[in-house]
Amino acid sequence: MKYRFGLPKKIVFGATATFLLSFASAQTVSEGIINLDSHKYAKAKEIFNQMIAKSPTAENYYYLGYSYLSQFEPNFELAKENFDKGLAIDSKSYLNKIGLATIKLGKGQKASAITELTQVAKESKEKDAEVLYRIGEALTMFENNNDPALAITYINKAIEKAQKYGVPAYYYYTLGDAYRLTRDPGNAMTAYDRASEVAKNKASVFYRMATLWMAAKQYKKAEENIVKAINTDATYAPAYKAQAQYNKIFQKHEETTQSLINYTKYADEDPSTALEIAKLYFINSDFAESKATLDKVFDKVNDPIKFKLRAYLQYNENDFVNAKTNLETYYAKVEQSRIIPSDAGLEAVIYAGLASKEADAAAKAALMQKANEKLAVVKAAKDDTLDWDSEFAKASSGAAELQAKADAGPSNDNIVALKKQVAANKEDTTALFNLAMAYQEVSNWDGAALAWQKMNDLLPTWEPAYYSKGYALQQAGYKELAAVAFQKYIDVALTKTPAEQQALQETLFGAYYSVAYLLHSTDKVKANEALQKALAMKPDDKNSLLLQKELMK
Repeated sequence: MKYRFGLPKKIVFGATATFLLSFASAQTVSEGIINLDSHKYAKAKEIFNQMIAKSPTAENYYYLGYSYLSQFEPNFELAKENFDKGLAIDSKSYLNKIGLATIKLGKGQKASAITELTQVAKESKEKDAEVLYRIGEALTMFENNNDPALAITYINKAIEKAQKYGVPAYYYYTLGDAYRLTRDPGNAMTAYDRASEVAKNKASVFYRMATLWMAAKQYKKAEENIVKAINTDATYAPAYKAQAQYNKIFQKHEETTQSLINYTKYADEDPSTALEIAKLYFINSDFAESKATLDKVFDKVNDPIKFKLRAYLQYNENDFVNAKTNLETYYAKVEQSRIIPSDAGLEAVIYAGLASKEADAAAKAALMQKANEKLAVVKAAKDDTLDWDSEFAKASSGAAELQAKADAGPSNDNIVALKKQVAANKEDTTALFNLAMAYQEVSNWDGAALAWQKMNDLLPTWEPAYYSKGYALQQAGYKELAAVAFQKYIDVALTKTPAEQQALQETLFGAYYSVAYLLHSTDKVKANEALQKALAMKPDDKNSLLLQKELMK
């Protein structure tokens, strides 16, 4: 229908002003979302708070609440507070209803959340692209509670609705993320390609492509896209986080540290981000940096995960008593839905460490029973946050104090010089090898084991270092930890080609026999399994046959 008469000037002016205000608001929302995507959570919250101060609308409260769900560790309490405020202003606010349903998803109430999200879609008659998008996004936000197939349906509807005015790049980002959750990398990459056509900052696209290639173990393409992201926008923090993860895979310790320094530089100082950085430093074995980062924000954040991270650091320092206290505080304060299998792993090694220092036999046995129960939980979940077998053996055997014992053990001028050389360049594998051999020459087996461990970290596929570590630990008296090292040698050796394995037959036999011998009095099942494999290689070996008789008693 065509109107014959124009609007009066006053109304035209009013309509224009309303449009401009709406446009300015949209620009501000967009700016906030860009900051969230750049891991600048504090800046995004500042923007959304300013929007509320100027115009306390239901929509503005939604975006502030959403920012608390988007951060590394969601703050459900503050998110809910803002969604409730939004609904108090407009009881029909679809976005804030989505926000409350998203919290339910995060807390594990999946069926109820999906019912509520579906109801919002029905009430809105699926007319609003942003409503459809936010429903789809909610269904992808939580690793253990999601519905990516349903998310894809809603996001595609949102994209269709948004075509008239232009589809925001983040619609395609989330579509790609949803396809990743369905293990469909092809369609995920297609979604990211579509995002690249409309994204103002293509660093965000390259970053997502890089992490997708990394997940597919296509490391060359992952590296290429990380470089593209940084070259496109050197201040885009997530690219450095991806770079740190890439460097960690290839055991590039110093490069990983530098990537984390850059990530810290370009992400903002939101406390939740600082917690994430502290975790990343811990994973990279930069324990001093992890502790320093955590200490800076410990009193500024309410998230109970801070207690768990402190427990990890205290465990690493062999402070098992305080580690246990902090882990118990974490359990008491955290939402049950946020407890993960690795929490049981940490509990297991803390109990094992306490047992190693316990003099009373009954108390020691009780602690080890708890430790083994928790270890079974984390192993059943196939969690690989840490090498739990190795950590458990280290804690329970008392080997957690290897460094102190190595420093107190035999030394000479050559060892002192080599230690300085390694300290100057932690990735100098030649110096590490020579240091391990020098320790062995003076029978400082604790020092040798430590040096071989560092070699394992730098060269995780070089199997001789695992065998050498096993031998050093055996000589130092750490039977269970030595068995873990020999088993690791076996595991790595069996990834080699048949021809390479043939050349390793003698040491493979030695590793199987060593595992059997070291565990024959503590774990007869594992010992017998290893011994049978040794006998399959050398059926007439006298020591193996004697050990077999011992195991049959």
